[in-house]
Amino acid sequence: MQLDIQQIKKIIPHRFPFLLIDRVIELNPNEKLVAIKNVSINEHFFVGHFPAEKIMPGVLIVEAMAQAGCIYFYYSKGMQGKSLTYYLAKVTAKFHAPVVPGDQLRIEVSSIKLLPKAGFLKIIAYVGEKMVTEAEIGFGIKENA
Repeated sequence: MQLDIQQIKKIIPHRFPFLLIDRVIELNPNEKLVAIKNVSINEHFFVGHFPAEKIMPGVLIVEAMAQAGCIYFYYSKGMQGKSLTYYLAKVTAKFHAPVVPGDQLRIEVSSIKLLPKAGFLKIIAYVGEKMVTEAEIGFGIKENA
């Protein structure tokens, strides 16, 4: 299964400039999700981080990973049609290389453990074949009325 930006916007509430997933190119619930973030020179954060040597902030890489994780959980737990709020519980991340304008971030999500309203995910971000960030993210959800 694949998702375009309009389908992604129906699942997670983030909007410009904080929607950090452009598309999902592979989705197998309870197995794997692969999402894409195109990193453009026009991103608002490049104005100040860092003007002379532009680098995508690590916290935003992790946020993109978490957004991909939300989509993975949404389909893996059959939450289609429900409005959810996600809360990060724990993030352990390692950064291996910078992400710069022109890069395409490929985010791969898999399960460590999924519970009915929480979970732990293993998420790895690549640029090309090079791993740039790896993380384990724990989260909880709340169904909105």
